[in-house]
Amino acid sequence: MSNAIAEIQINCVDFSENLNFFTEDIGFSIELIFPADSPRTAILSGHGLRIRLEKNQVDGPISLNLINDESGAKEGLIKLAPNGSKISFVSDELECEENIEVPSLINKVVIKKLKESSDWIDGRAGMQYRDLVPNRLGGRFIASNIRIEKGGPVPDYVHYHHITFQMIYCYKGWVKAVYEDQGEAFIMNEGDCVLQPPHIRHQVLECSDNFEVIEVGSPAEHKTLVDHDMSLPTKEIRPNRDFGGQKFILHKKNSPENIPLLIRQDGFQVRDTKISEATAGLASVVALTKSDQSLQTNLTHNYDVLFLFVLWGKINIHIDEKQTTLDQGDSISIPANTEYTWKDPSDDLEILEISLPPQN
Repeated sequence: MSNAIAEIQINCVDFSENLNFFTEDIGFSIELIFPADSPRTAILSGHGLRIRLEKNQVDGPISLNLINDESGAKEGLIKLAPNGSKISFVSDELECEENIEVPSLINKVVIKKLKESSDWIDGRAGMQYRDLVPNRLGGRFIASNIRIEKGGPVPDYVHYHHITFQMIYCYKGWVKAVYEDQGEAFIMNEGDCVLQPPHIRHQVLECSDNFEVIEVGSPAEHKTLVDHDMSLPTKEIRPNRDFGGQKFILHKKNSPENIPLLIRQDGFQVRDTKISEATAGLASVVALTKSDQSLQTNLTHNYDVLFLFVLWGKINIHIDEKQTTLDQGDSISIPANTEYTWKDPSDDLEILEISLPPQN
């Protein structure tokens, strides 16, 4: 007898409303949701049944997906029943391939102004997302400002992400979270951040009112999968565990090791999160503040991605033959070999800088 399983696909216009109906009213559990910032696909399980919920332009009839377990022999095959029901043979999306395909980079100057476009949308687990890089650099990179306005317990679950890189920076308020093999739940305050290595199980437990983070990851669209079998915290504590070539990092802004701050060649004071070391050079995350030195002019870089978010204060940047003021909550992505100059930083300036070097 075949070990193949089946799922029912339901197409719907209002994805969030239907997801709440099947999980809260009917009792199904989420197995996968994608993408996190604006979900359009979910795989649910319960009552001996698996459902695939798909956001669509129209509400549609039920389709039946047969999950193929025969090395893809029938994958892509579609059959129609006499009553018009569609039966599709598909691969199992709950199985994550070992290698992640990262889309090719499409880069240009991208400036996102908070005052001009504060378009918050509903994401997973009661969180609201603001997209900071709308073109996603061709799908290579996503940066989101995420908020929860009303604090308290967060309706999250033990989950993990199929990514090559992901970090969370606590921008405002505080959050309590717990991570696989990293001990008891801990509090992240403003200025703290974590590196979430590939597939590390974690859960957001509770947060303050008006809580906000900056979340950055690659690739832009990636799977979020639920682990119903794991309870956190785990009994074993392994702070140096390797997760896909990376190690978990919890950076605390006010740790004594961050004082004094180093002054970089371009004139900024730098608070290094040590994420570059933990990712073996895959990405660097630092916080920049004003120093007593003048800022260097006519800057360029050779990173694949250079993304900056103004946490506090403001600064002017001259780029693409024009000058722009970046205020608190604004962000900019600067392509490689693009000349730019910083001017007139405010005394309270603080910038979050994420850089990803070219891929081999």
